Amino acid sequence: MSNLARGCLLGIEHLDRKDIFSILQLARRMNPSKPPPRLRGRRVLLLFYEPSTRTRSSFEVAAKALGAVTVLVQASGSSIEKGESLLDTGYTLRALGADVIVIRHPNAGAAMLLARHLDIPVVNAGDGMHEHPSQALLDAYTILRHKRTIDGLRVLIVGDIYHSRVARSACFLLSKLGARVTLCGPPEFVPDIASTLAPGIAVGRDLQEGLRGCDVVMLLRVQTERLAGEKIGLDQYIAGFQMTSGRLKWAKKDAILMHPGPIIRGLELTGEVADSPQSVIVEEVANGVPVRMAILARAVEKA
Repeated sequence: MSNLARGCLLGIEHLDRKDIFSILQLARRMNPSKPPPRLRGRRVLLLFYEPSTRTRSSFEVAAKALGAVTVLVQASGSSIEKGESLLDTGYTLRALGADVIVIRHPNAGAAMLLARHLDIPVVNAGDGMHEHPSQALLDAYTILRHKRTIDGLRVLIVGDIYHSRVARSACFLLSKLGARVTLCGPPEFVPDIASTLAPGIAVGRDLQEGLRGCDVVMLLRVQTERLAGEKIGLDQYIAGFQMTSGRLKWAKKDAILMHPGPIIRGLELTGEVADSPQSVIVEEVANGVPVRMAILARAVEKA
């Protein structure tokens, strides 16, 4: 059964091309400036166990644009802090009239657990090192604003693949749509087994080789806290994998540069690259609103 049953969106791995294109097509019809009131009278609960700026704000703006009432529940300052279980928190929010729950959680499978026990749509806004489906969808939406199709594109994903739920969802989605994806980074961040994530995935260690002929460059945040105990240090990462204007020239002239944020200027990329004409980083943030409007509208309609 598709994880869009009952309007849930729990991951990309088990979606088919039809599901993906259905959401993207609905997103194209969403105009945040003149939104349809599809969620008028509905309550969208934002259940965030982890800090978030872009994803949380984007879902909140999307829900309110569609006419919904939103309530934010965070781990700090709630019963979660007192030890309440995830399921009991879910039951409480449902009893309070939640029509949709959008959840971010540090543990993989948290969204799936809620979806199995609640009779309302659950949307995964990131669960541990598992998936971040709405980010993958908005990235695909962004790519299609600049490229005619994803099929056949050469995509390079650079950075900490091992710990990244963004990378996992991107690999699932891009491979389903026919892209040729190369994962690039040091062995500590990109183990060889990463090539088995999805069909058409390759692993590379040489940034110049990976960039050559590339249509899309997707950078990931380097989680400096993950470097403790690793053989590679920040200086080594910067020397080998930081995106500079000189290195970006190795890609195609019309290649676009992406990053899910938050960006760390001077680490995974230079300020010049972040602000370059090829950068669509700010556009990605903006595109999160129509895509998440589509996800929420579909959730309610299929509930």
